[in-house]
Amino acid sequence: MQIIQNRRQFLGGLTAAGGAGLFKVGPSNATGKPAPETTTVRLGRWVGGAYCWASLYLAGELLRADGLTDVRYVEGDTKVDNTEWLAGGVTDFDFNMPSMHIRSIDAGARIKILTGVHTGCWELRADNSVNGIADLKGKRVGIWALDDHPHVFLTLIVNYVGLDPDHDIEWVVGSPMQDFIDGKVDAFLAGTSEFPKIRSEKIGHTIVSNLIDRPWSQYFCCMVAGSVDYVEKYPVATKRVLRAILKSADFCASDPMSAAHELVDRGFLPSYDEALLTLQETQHDKWRDYDAEDSVRFYALRMQETGMIKSSPQQILANGADFRFLDELKQELKM
Repeated sequence: MQIIQNRRQFLGGLTAAGGAGLFKVGPSNATGKPAPETTTVRLGRWVGGAYCWASLYLAGELLRADGLTDVRYVEGDTKVDNTEWLAGGVTDFDFNMPSMHIRSIDAGARIKILTGVHTGCWELRADNSVNGIADLKGKRVGIWALDDHPHVFLTLIVNYVGLDPDHDIEWVVGSPMQDFIDGKVDAFLAGTSEFPKIRSEKIGHTIVSNLIDRPWSQYFCCMVAGSVDYVEKYPVATKRVLRAILKSADFCASDPMSAAHELVDRGFLPSYDEALLTLQETQHDKWRDYDAEDSVRFYALRMQETGMIKSSPQQILANGADFRFLDELKQELKM
């Protein structure tokens, strides 16, 4: 585990007060609300990528202005999915697809899904032999690794149209986009950091986009989960963490150009163009409109159908979701 703490990332040329002014939000203490029970929080950081984590990265400055002065961005083991960072106690909050949170909850991890943030992280791209998901039967599909969140998402997509993910698809582990370019696979799942290249170079064509294609576009792609130990012990701090993330999401939606500059200037992301396109194509204002509980229920049902989890959607919600903070924040942050 490596804790990322340098002046460029944390301050980026801004004071805590300046950061708060940027998002048009003042410290909670100024309104007479109780101080947080702790001044420390650990958030994840994926070095060199995770463009869809923008609101998590931008939340740090707001948190410092709001009483959580010790905000630590932690890089966990990049050989495992970052949900394992949360389940293993490396981070206090995790930014991930609902499917990965649900899998952790089913396995008994002490985590709670707290809010959704946005959708639109993925496009399934294919060559001319594939015109729809059903055409993937017998095809080679490129993935980064077995059982990581892109592979899990693809498995749910193909199962939804009646294909058997274990027998109808040839999963090819490697570098999906490059393998597609080299003709080694027939389709691959492109993430937001790859959108500029696939657009400019016209790499394949889109079969499914979770920004526009139902049912996937109707549900959150990225949701926030927190450690039960942190959430139960520090409810005031937890609410401030979520408040900062959701205020940052509003900033990403309303001013993507400025948000992209901030992400690069603070050292969280290397490419302004990739950051900007990500913010333009992921709907960061959907946290107000989409139903977080409905997203968890939808993904849990799909995962139960494929045999990925044993728990029912009702059990997942009962054991691993807590939307009281979100309900309060939707009222407090009305625009």
